Amino acid sequence: MNEIATINATGTEANSEDPMPHSIEAEQQLLGAILTNNDIYDRIAAIIKPDHFYDPVHARIFEVASARIARNNLASPVTLKTFLEDDEGLKELGGPAYLARLAGAAISAFAARDYAQMIYDMAIRRELIGLGNDIATKATKADVALEPKEQIIEAEQALYKLSEQGKTDSGFVSFLKAVTEAVNVTNQAYERGGGMAGVSTGLVDLDKQLGGLHPSDLLILAGRPSMGKTSLATNIAFNVAKAYKKGVKSDGTEGALDGGVVGFFSLEMSAEQLAARILAEASEISSHKIRQGDLTEGEFRRFVDAAKELEACPLFIDDTPALPISQLAARARRLKRTHGLDVLIIDYLQLCRGTSENRVNEIAEISMGMKAIAKELNIPVIALSQLSRQVESRDDKRPMLSDLRESGSIEQDADVVMFVFREEYYKEREKPGEHEMERMAEWVEAMERLHGKAEVIVGKQRHGPIGTVELSFEAQFTRFGNLVKPWQQPTDDSF
Repeated sequence: MNEIATINATGTEANSEDPMPHSIEAEQQLLGAILTNNDIYDRIAAIIKPDHFYDPVHARIFEVASARIARNNLASPVTLKTFLEDDEGLKELGGPAYLARLAGAAISAFAARDYAQMIYDMAIRRELIGLGNDIATKATKADVALEPKEQIIEAEQALYKLSEQGKTDSGFVSFLKAVTEAVNVTNQAYERGGGMAGVSTGLVDLDKQLGGLHPSDLLILAGRPSMGKTSLATNIAFNVAKAYKKGVKSDGTEGALDGGVVGFFSLEMSAEQLAARILAEASEISSHKIRQGDLTEGEFRRFVDAAKELEACPLFIDDTPALPISQLAARARRLKRTHGLDVLIIDYLQLCRGTSENRVNEIAEISMGMKAIAKELNIPVIALSQLSRQVESRDDKRPMLSDLRESGSIEQDADVVMFVFREEYYKEREKPGEHEMERMAEWVEAMERLHGKAEVIVGKQRHGPIGTVELSFEAQFTRFGNLVKPWQQPTDDSF
């Protein structure tokens, strides 16, 4: 081993003053172990790739060896000689004889995984140094096309991508492990009273239909204007943030035991308008009164008390308009890193920006980006979406999947598609003239039946059934709630 330990790709002695972290010896030991026993490759394949090697000759040796092993062929000094004998770098190290020396010097095959981890860690440190130098170089240059804000976002994305390396390559897991994880999820649902493993929306019937909000899911909440999309989204955000309790979870990690930290991208309304809606719900004061400032002393006191109570709620609002999807992702990552993040809500999808000039391709890019955020941060993402006008031309105004506007990719990328529908809104606009007494009586009866009711139509659910959930809707407080069913009404005997 000693005769090859300090030789690098150029055939000269390794420079001890080289500032880049590396270990030629660890690379040599790992390669020698693989060439001696190909089974070792399976133990380290998930940890390192050819570009993690510092010495480019070692990277090429590993690449050829791994390609042969992947095809169930033998990788040894003799078999690799054919593929590498013309390699200029290898010639400088002594040619094919260097492969034999690698195999002969491998004395610690049992420690191959440790060597692989060491090589990987040093590669990451080199990438960090390179990233830091790249950031410094770009910041030094005065480029008109690249603003400082964009440089920060670019650097943040690169850092986050680097920090997440290796986390997604889980590979095969045994059935025992898979079953254990499934039992743990079911146990969480059981401990929460049954029917729900995800984060509760605070709406009982919706939770039963969805099983709560699940990590890595993209949920589309769609509807025509004035149906109450934003109201329902703010209600869910408020319910989740209000229920937040932090502690040690069953898997031993620290996080939300109930509820969660909520991030809300309000691309349409300002943060103040959104806060006013949430305060209207919490204080039970008409949102119209709050906007006008037409409050009695008692109502104003109730309004202030509700505001004080909500101060500690982990609900974070970003009202920057027309955010590019890349910047939205960067801000979500930053929020998760600094405050934690359990649920992300985006109001609404069509107000985000992509890079494509074609609108259909741009929407596809945005919906794919939102699904990527859900998977990357392992959180449920609720994205609001507008519906096309063709809904209005039908007799039955209940929305369908085909009504999703501008791109079929929204339906494709979403795990759940929900539609908010209030028949009362349409029926109210069908009021007959005063002289049409018979039709007026029917209209009044229909309005009484529909008053204060809303439907959430689950048109797609990847992991569960589709169907309709009935909710109550109090327009003056812009609040959705659990609808009391006829059989849940108190009877005279109960008093």
